[in-house]
Amino acid sequence: MNYPLQISFKLLAIAQQLSVTDATGNLIFYVKQKAFKLKEAVTVFSDVAQTQPRYTINADKVLDFSARYHFADTSGQPVGSVKRQGMKSIWKARYDVLDGETPVMTIAEENAWIKVFDALLGEVPIVGMFTGYLFHPAYLVTHVNGTLLMRLEKQPAFFEGKFTIEKYVDMPPVEETRALLSLLMMILLERRRG
Repeated sequence: MNYPLQISFKLLAIAQQLSVTDATGNLIFYVKQKAFKLKEAVTVFSDVAQTQPRYTINADKVLDFSARYHFADTSGQPVGSVKRQGMKSIWKARYDVLDGETPVMTIAEENAWIKVFDALLGEVPIVGMFTGYLFHPAYLVTHVNGTLLMRLEKQPAFFEGKFTIEKYVDMPPVEETRALLSLLMMILLERRRG
């Protein structure tokens, strides 16, 4: 994959859909979240037409603040999972990325104040329309040994969400896939929080 990766999605959509492209504009993933499900269900495709599924992401609990989201490939083989760190995520978003039951990475919000100001100003009439241009939360993906692996940052946009993913170190393909799927699920979850 040619980094940086670009993620974009429409802010006003019933069934949330994300597209992930590389630095040359090639589509890497097309993600569709099923609407009106009590238990999160997300499918990751290779194409916009949604004819080539690559991965599924399913929650282990119904409507739970600290649910775990399991990744599987098209043959049903587990790829890993991501779990929000419950109460620790109220102020500053934190997620554990797991291989089986073992945490291998952490995703943490770089600065919680940005999200607070974004949410507060977003409620002010007229001014709220411009918060997508003012505040840009960022999230860091670190290995359990403390090595910074990736950084996800929100980009300026009006009527859609845009994010950029930078990769800082080479990773085995399965770890890179696990990190990317975790970031995609985190975006779907965090967009509801502001």
